[in-house]
Amino acid sequence: MALAAIAIPQSALAYIGPGVGLGAIAVALSLVVGFALLIAGLVWFPLKRALKRRRTTTADVAGQDGRSE
Repeated sequence: MALAAIAIPQSALAYIGPGVGLGAIAVALSLVVGFALLIAGLVWFPLKRALKRRRTTTADVAGQDGRSE
């Protein structure tokens, strides 16, 4: 009998005030934005470092055009 009472959904008759509701929305949005920035940081900074390293090695090779002095 208790299992049947738990399994049947019933309304909670609860009220969320505007302050708590806006706070919950702000927390949810900050979690989403924080996760997006985390992923962007994990992708962007290593990619930026790799591109800089590639650019410097290309410039080094271009500076050594084969002439011996």
